[in-house]
Amino acid sequence: MEVLTDHPVHTGNEKQNIRQFLKSELKPKGKLITPFNVLASVIIALAAVLISIRFSRGLASVTNLSQEFPWGIWIGFDVITGVAFAGGAYVLTFMVYILRLKKFYPIVRITVLNGFLAYVFYAGALLLDLGRPWNVVNPIIGNSFGVSSVMFLVAWHFMLYMLTEFLEISPAIAEWLKMKKAVYILEKLTLGAVIFGITLSTLHQSGLGALFLMAADKIHPLWYSEFIPVLFFVSSIVAGISMVIFEGSISHKVFADRLSMRAKISHDDILYSLAKICAVVMLVYFSLQLLVFIHQQNWKYLETSWGAWYLTEIFGFVLLPAFLFARSVRYYRRLLVQISAALTLIGIIINRLNISVIAYNWQATKHYIPSWMEIEITLAVIFVEIVVLRWIVNRLPILNRFSGTNY
Repeated sequence: MEVLTDHPVHTGNEKQNIRQFLKSELKPKGKLITPFNVLASVIIALAAVLISIRFSRGLASVTNLSQEFPWGIWIGFDVITGVAFAGGAYVLTFMVYILRLKKFYPIVRITVLNGFLAYVFYAGALLLDLGRPWNVVNPIIGNSFGVSSVMFLVAWHFMLYMLTEFLEISPAIAEWLKMKKAVYILEKLTLGAVIFGITLSTLHQSGLGALFLMAADKIHPLWYSEFIPVLFFVSSIVAGISMVIFEGSISHKVFADRLSMRAKISHDDILYSLAKICAVVMLVYFSLQLLVFIHQQNWKYLETSWGAWYLTEIFGFVLLPAFLFARSVRYYRRLLVQISAALTLIGIIINRLNISVIAYNWQATKHYIPSWMEIEITLAVIFVEIVVLRWIVNRLPILNRFSGTNY
């Protein structure tokens, strides 16, 4: 497939041509009435009503948040967990542009796009959680928090990384609009953007963990340690790669007609290579967790119900997926790779929610349980992200382009 046409597009009535092009692209492609579209429409419409109630009547009207539990599922899942899932972007760009592993090039754009959309929508979810959304500028300008606070650093890392990912995906936008000069310039900027993005991402992945260093007396000892930033960073690697496997397996079927021939041929090779990386990183993560556990002498907690829950997380969603990943690579079992990735993603959700919600204020008599409205709005954020992703993939050269211009 040719990326750019040889005939001029913007001649004469350039603005009119662009308007006509965009108008034609805005038209729906494919069937409108499908089970997914119907379900997404209902969930999004209901969430729109609930969000309007939240902003008109306050957080208490739709959430179970309180002074004791100020961070609920909108932070624990949408932000703390969601950012880990978006880690595939910095991992894949590092492997492709820094390590020069060309085999992963066909999935770079879809991975970066997933990461960019995740940050955009999770930032939106953050606004839902703020009692006064307009105060979101405070951590950015250092007001009230100070420029040396972790919140200030995370806010700037978050904002700059979104801009960096947009720059990384911008060549696809320029190709879509058939802007030859812009494509050339933007692709020349890609390597610099990648290096800057990797730096930012490693900082804010660990920075999110650093936020919880201030909650030593609130988080259960089995999940709290001074090494949370390191654990967050390492777990973001396996979380990001597992999300690439999970989403890639779905995209391989849903967007089969959009895939380039190279992407189709190399799919299994990419899948097993990612599974091999996951197996190694998960063993590293398990070893780190074991060292932290021994260092903190938390043996006494294993006899409690919290200990049973901790062992379930570590053995059921860390060591088991690591073993399954290794076995899937050895025996070339595609389904086993996908199952391992799903277990890993569930494990990341459990771990991040344990730290931010479940094991937070663990000694309190009354614990936080998200309301159905909080869960519904979270689902709506996910569905909107999927709808936007589908719209972009069906129009832009995300899955069907391999020009090799960066090599």
